[in-house]
Amino acid sequence: MFHSRSHFRFAVVPVLLLAVCCLPASAGRAADEAAPDNATAWKAGAAKVVITPVEPMHMAGYAARTEPAEGKIHDLYIKALAVEDAKGTRLVMITSDLIGIPWDLRKWLEEQVQEKFGLPASGLLLNASHTHCGPEVRTTPTALYGLDPKRQERATAYVKTLQGKLLQLVEESLDDLAPARIDWCHARAGFAMNRRTLADGQYQNRPNPDGRLDHDVPVLRVTRPDGTLRAVLFGYACHNTTLGFQQFCGDYAGFAQAAIEEAHPGTVALFMMGCGGDQNPYPRRTLELAQTHGRTLATAVEAAIEATARPLNGPLKAAYETAKLEYQDHPTKAELEKMRDNATSGYDRLHAERLLFDLEQTGRVRSSYDAPIQVIRFSDQLVFVGLPGETVVDYSLRLKRELGRKKKEAAAAADAEEKSAAAERPVVWVAGYCNDVFAYIPSLRILQEGGYEGGGAMRYFSTVVQPGPFAPSVEERIVGKVHELNDRLRGEAVSESRTE
Repeated sequence: MFHSRSHFRFAVVPVLLLAVCCLPASAGRAADEAAPDNATAWKAGAAKVVITPVEPMHMAGYAARTEPAEGKIHDLYIKALAVEDAKGTRLVMITSDLIGIPWDLRKWLEEQVQEKFGLPASGLLLNASHTHCGPEVRTTPTALYGLDPKRQERATAYVKTLQGKLLQLVEESLDDLAPARIDWCHARAGFAMNRRTLADGQYQNRPNPDGRLDHDVPVLRVTRPDGTLRAVLFGYACHNTTLGFQQFCGDYAGFAQAAIEEAHPGTVALFMMGCGGDQNPYPRRTLELAQTHGRTLATAVEAAIEATARPLNGPLKAAYETAKLEYQDHPTKAELEKMRDNATSGYDRLHAERLLFDLEQTGRVRSSYDAPIQVIRFSDQLVFVGLPGETVVDYSLRLKRELGRKKKEAAAAADAEEKSAAAERPVVWVAGYCNDVFAYIPSLRILQEGGYEGGGAMRYFSTVVQPGPFAPSVEERIVGKVHELNDRLRGEAVSESRTE
C-alpha cells in the first residue's frame, strides 16, 4: 500500500483567509430568493471519485524527476458537474487533479458515454488542473517510449483504472440529477503573475509584474431548492505549480477545493483551469505557500457566491469541433537523424528519437494537428469556451473582449433598444487545458516573441510528439473556430425562439 507522510508542518494562515471556513452553508441564499422562477428549471448533479495511485508510480510535470512519488499530502480527485435544462439537454463537466487530458482518453470516454448514456460529444467537457504533483498519464506509444518495462506496466495499468473511474463518475453525476438553480457570479484573486520576462534579449521564465494576466475568478453556483449549496464550479488562470516535490498533491487548486468543501458540507467544489499557460503562482516552492494560495482562491470564491449573482436560464446549447493547427516545421527522416546525432542535451536527443519512432510507427511526421474547441451557451447569458492545450492568457483576454458585454458600445448606442441589446451581451468564461492537453498554445504575439511558451517547450511533449513551433496562423485558427461555433449556437437559439 502507498502511504502518506503525516509529519509536514502546515502554514499559519492569516485570519482573513481562514474566515472562509466560518461562513454558513447557506451562503448566497438572499440572492437566490430574489432570482426569477425560470432559473429553477434546471436539474443538476455532482460527484467525485478518488484517483490517488495506490501503488508507487512516477509523477508528471517535471522531466528532472527520476524516482516514483513518496506518498501524498492529500488525495487526488476527478469531479463532475452534470446539468440538464428544461428540454432535457444534458452537459457533464469533468475536472481533474491531473497534468493533462490526452486526446485518446477523451475520445475513449466520449464513445463510452455516448453508448451508455446517450450523451453527445458536445455534452462532455474534461479539464485538467495541471498539478505538477499528480501521476503521469501515458496513453500513446511515444509517451511510453524509452521507459523501463515496469514503469510502462504501471503507467498503462493506471490509465485503465482511470478510465473505469471516469465512467463511474459520469454515471454517478447523471444519477444525481435533481432540481436546482444555477447562478453565475465572480470575484478576483491576485497571486497569479505573468512569468515571461525579457532578459538578455530573450524571454525567460521569471516573474513579470507588468505582464498580461487575468485575475478573474468565474463561478457557477449550484443550489438545491432549499437554498443550500450543491456544487461550486470555479476557475482561475494560473499554472498549478507552487510545488515540485515528490508527493502527490493537488497544489493550490486542491487546497482551494478542500477549503470550500470543508466550509460547505455536502458541497462538491470543482476547479476549472483557465488560460494560465504563461502565468505562475508567486511566491512558490513550499507547501505553506500552496496552502496560502489555495485559501486565497477559496476566499475569492466565497466572496463571489456572496455577491450579486446572475441567475442562468435555459436553453443549454453546446458545440464541439476541431481547428486545424499547422506547424512551421515538419523535418525529414534525415534531418531527424541529424538532430538525434548532434543533440547537445538528453532532452533534445530523446525528442528526436521519439519523432523518429513516431515516423516509423505512422509513416509520417505530422504537419498539422486537429485541436478540439468547445463552446457552451447558457441561453444568451453565459458563453463558456473550452480551449485545448496549455493556452496562454491572451486567448482569454481576447475572447472575453470579443464575445462578451461591451459597456462602451452600450453607452454609445443610438437608441434605447440598441443600448439594451449591447448591455445584455453574455458574460464569457474561457478555460484552457480542456479535452486534449497536447502542447503549449501560444498567441501570435508570444509565438513571435519566442521563449518557452512560444516554441521552446515543444520538445518536452511526448503523448503527441511536436515537430516544431506552430505556424503564425495558430491564434486565428482557434479564435475563428470559437466564433464559428458561438455564432452557430446563437443562430440555433434564435431560430428555436421564433418557432416557439
